[in-house]
Amino acid sequence: MLVLEADDTVTRETIAATQMPSWMSVIEVPHSDNLTTKPRALNYALDFCRGSIIGVWDAENAPEPDQIEKVVTRFQDAPANVACLQGVLDYYNSRSNWISRCFTIEYATRWRRILPGAAHLGLVIPLGGTTLFFRRNILEKVCGWDAHNVTEDADLGVRLARHGYVTELIPTVTYEEANCRAWPWVKQRSRWLKGFLITWMVHMRAPGDLLRDLGLLRFLGVQTLLLATFAQFACAPLLWSFWIILAGFEHPVASTLGSPTALFMVWFFISSELLNLAISLVAVSRKEHRHLMPYVLTLPFYYPMAAISAYKAIKELVVEPFYWDKTEHGISEVVD
Repeated sequence: MLVLEADDTVTRETIAATQMPSWMSVIEVPHSDNLTTKPRALNYALDFCRGSIIGVWDAENAPEPDQIEKVVTRFQDAPANVACLQGVLDYYNSRSNWISRCFTIEYATRWRRILPGAAHLGLVIPLGGTTLFFRRNILEKVCGWDAHNVTEDADLGVRLARHGYVTELIPTVTYEEANCRAWPWVKQRSRWLKGFLITWMVHMRAPGDLLRDLGLLRFLGVQTLLLATFAQFACAPLLWSFWIILAGFEHPVASTLGSPTALFMVWFFISSELLNLAISLVAVSRKEHRHLMPYVLTLPFYYPMAAISAYKAIKELVVEPFYWDKTEHGISEVVD
């Protein structure tokens, strides 16, 4: 089922000139002056679906050929409380330029190390927006997607966990296009960070209820995976300021809290950075990503864009909380 907005004339004209497979249908989401988001489109299209398993891909995705078979097999064998299966996301244009290489390293770290570790600990999995597969009856029971949330996937992952359901990561990969231009990257990341903030604020309206639903460990996991993800980028310039100590200048922290405190923060910052780089090196040590290992050392020059995204997210959270800053795809050259 191909879902598109009714006023997306370019896509509509392209589809009209294309011979579509007999098993594919096109659903046009009615125009809205107030809300044009992916979750709104998903909720609308859900009523037209007939299957007991609902899967989501983005239009530019290239899933592995046996992905559906793996999903059906796992749902058949999984306990009834397994509501969602999440595949691994990767990029097919990792060699396009430096940004796409760093983006691929970041995704490999997240999807092949961080999220599997979180799943192993039993933490809440903030879903990705694609390569998601749900038991339809459970998806409808939790009322589908939040149409106003610009990271509807992260919100749905938390809601599933609060209702006692489980999300599993399955070993199947979907390839998509890495955003490899600086300003579009910032806009895309700002939407993600804004959505993480919105999701955190929604579920923290009643912290006691969230703690009761999830338990202490998973409650703390939500703080880490949602709030801390945003905070690490928003506060990054404060951490970077400690580099001036290594250059021989006095940091304001040293004059207010004392030199031992300042030095502790410096070494804590450096140790954290080295740990992050080490995790990324392990994440790209597999054969398909090994060509990216030299670029891991350039990640400290890549993440300042995320700090800019964090400040853009704060601004939009105040003035345009439901604005979906869409990402243009199909513009990068795939380099073998």
